Amino acid sequence: MRADGHHLTGTGAAVAAVAPRPVPGVLDPVDRAIVEQLQEDGRRPYRAVGEAVGLSEAAVRQRVQKLRDAGVVQIVAVTDPHHVGFASQAMVGIRTEGDMREVAARLAEVASIDYVVLCAGSFDILVELVCEDENAILEQLNGVIRRVPGVRETELFMYLKLAKQTYTWGTR
Repeated sequence: MRADGHHLTGTGAAVAAVAPRPVPGVLDPVDRAIVEQLQEDGRRPYRAVGEAVGLSEAAVRQRVQKLRDAGVVQIVAVTDPHHVGFASQAMVGIRTEGDMREVAARLAEVASIDYVVLCAGSFDILVELVCEDENAILEQLNGVIRRVPGVRETELFMYLKLAKQTYTWGTR
């Protein structure tokens, strides 16, 4: 290897040494530990996170910002829908015609829809609705979802009771 980081081939030509690239979507052990700390308490000070993972406050702040910028994490307040005025929730199973990715993209543009997932099985897309009441669910279903080009059929699954909702699966 030359001093400039290039390897010499048998012909004397220089070939750049290529460092192994990290696998997209895979966090290193320190990032995982930081995420776990923030999942326990998203308001935990970076100083305390740093003490737990063996980094300085500044290093934690920098790593968290990189994770946020990359879309790996969001730091948000999670509410109980009932306590903030959303008494009705439902999952909508959608069967499409044409390109289901286009239908999903259009649904994802709707501000009142927070969850859109393409899936395999009897539905092409699942959409979650969180609304003030059943009339608002009906308006979302008929006035918004069923009007999106490519939506062929819908099936509504009203939530009777939210038994568990956590976001702690993070780094397992």
